[in-house]
Amino acid sequence: MSTGVRIRPAELADLSAITDIYNAAILMTTATFDTEPKTLDERRRWFDSHDERHPILVAEVDGQVVGWVSLTRWSDRRAYDDTGETSFYVTSDFRGQGMGRQLKLAIIAEARRLGFHSLIARVAEGSGESLHINESVGFTRVGLLKEVGMKFGRRLGVQILQLMLN
Repeated sequence: MSTGVRIRPAELADLSAITDIYNAAILMTTATFDTEPKTLDERRRWFDSHDERHPILVAEVDGQVVGWVSLTRWSDRRAYDDTGETSFYVTSDFRGQGMGRQLKLAIIAEARRLGFHSLIARVAEGSGESLHINESVGFTRVGLLKEVGMKFGRRLGVQILQLMLN
């Protein structure tokens, strides 16, 4: 029986679980356009690229990491410093239970606390749950990139969503 969800800052000890969750998404979903599983070393570089202003949070249930969310630099150009990109992934056993929404709300709260002005989310065609979660927390569709990715033998488009925080 679950004692509830705890959302907290990610620690290096969470990296294996974060990597496993992401690799499952690579192999089984269009949620990411990565096509080859990532090694722990590759994910360590990604983890290290985040800092206090660009956090990674994890969702933990009964001591097990079951999802994560990140706030990443939208661009390395300084004028974009107050815009961040959000990404979230939930292990298949916990999808459809509100975990993605909780993670998304937590990273929005962090972005507000950190003084961000705008958040971006990219949602690939075929990721209807992700689109629903983003829209349910206030993101709106601002653009569509047609057929920009190839995964599972199909050309896929990507919705660009945005949430204004001010």
